[in-house]
Amino acid sequence: MAKLQKIAVVGAGLGGVAAGALLQKAGFQVDIYEQAPAFSRLGAGIHMGPNVLKIFRRMGIEDALVAMGSQPSFWFSRDGATGDYLSRIPLGDFALKEYGAHYVTVHRGDLHTLQISALETGTLHFDKRLEALVEDETGVNLTFADGSTAKADIVVGADGINSRVREALLGPEKPNYSGWVGHRALITGEKLRRYNFDFEACVKWWSEDRHMMVYYTTTRKDEYYYVTGVPHDAWDFDGAFVQSSREEMEAAFVGYHPIVQALIASTDEVTKWPLLNRNPLPLWSSGRMVLLGDACHPMKPHMAQGAAMAIEDAAMLARCLAETGIGDHASAFQLYEENRRDRASRIQAVSNANTWLRTQEDPAWVFGYDIYAAPLKSAAAA
Repeated sequence: MAKLQKIAVVGAGLGGVAAGALLQKAGFQVDIYEQAPAFSRLGAGIHMGPNVLKIFRRMGIEDALVAMGSQPSFWFSRDGATGDYLSRIPLGDFALKEYGAHYVTVHRGDLHTLQISALETGTLHFDKRLEALVEDETGVNLTFADGSTAKADIVVGADGINSRVREALLGPEKPNYSGWVGHRALITGEKLRRYNFDFEACVKWWSEDRHMMVYYTTTRKDEYYYVTGVPHDAWDFDGAFVQSSREEMEAAFVGYHPIVQALIASTDEVTKWPLLNRNPLPLWSSGRMVLLGDACHPMKPHMAQGAAMAIEDAAMLARCLAETGIGDHASAFQLYEENRRDRASRIQAVSNANTWLRTQEDPAWVFGYDIYAAPLKSAAAA
């Protein structure tokens, strides 16, 4: 059991909540600070592969997630115009047998609520927008926009691509616009019943320079979600997203298969999000502060592993801190980075290249990974 000392996690997204829950289970006193005043069930879906389900097993939420989400039997890739299959990647029972856990697609809001249920009561604090971090020899002082303060032995920056913790470590720097946007829309199962099509549980439609990823978000198959990747001129809007339209979608996917056209015709509301990126960071930690997820290795979502990497980061960080204790946080942070940088960087590169599962390939290096089974690679050995 780790010595009881205080950790502050900044950001309560999927990676931050996972870090909070896993560090609490390791015996640490952890508070999680979130800038939003509350969470709501926003219209977005997410993939959770077997590599993540094995972490959720440790958090005690694996079975509930499987019961809640959709478990596709395959990841299909299809030619956008002809519908010809480019790959059929087995999931379902095959994933359970070969990779040790299910593959689940789910509504992001439902997953987030389930993760939060794994936190100790009273440790998630809303409306805490971080304004300043000051480190001294006794800890880190946090100041929030509402005037409140907190102090912790160490701070985990899980606050996304515009991380204030990253800014404290490396200075202010805007993320890079990738030249792509993602459209997001949620369609009710009722609308799909108007068409005589087989709407597959997990399929990605491809053409040379764009794609549409489509999947169910519930075990009842009453929600069907799509997210795109489309080239787009320089992004000059304020905020995280703007409204798009059915007409814009029709123009972006002209010539695509009738199933894709049916999805667009069934769309009531669609939003458009810039896909942002950063160059690899020279460091993931300094002093008493450490980064995880999009705060240190943001990536395009084309591999459906961005949130997974944040959750893997959280599990490895908790593992390393349990190994060394907060008293030797410098060794823990070094151990964490040595055991995460190569994998996160490889997945970041593949995701940004947008080649994942387009053709028949073996995904075992991603899905079969067990963060708890891999021996820790020491800094000296690395």
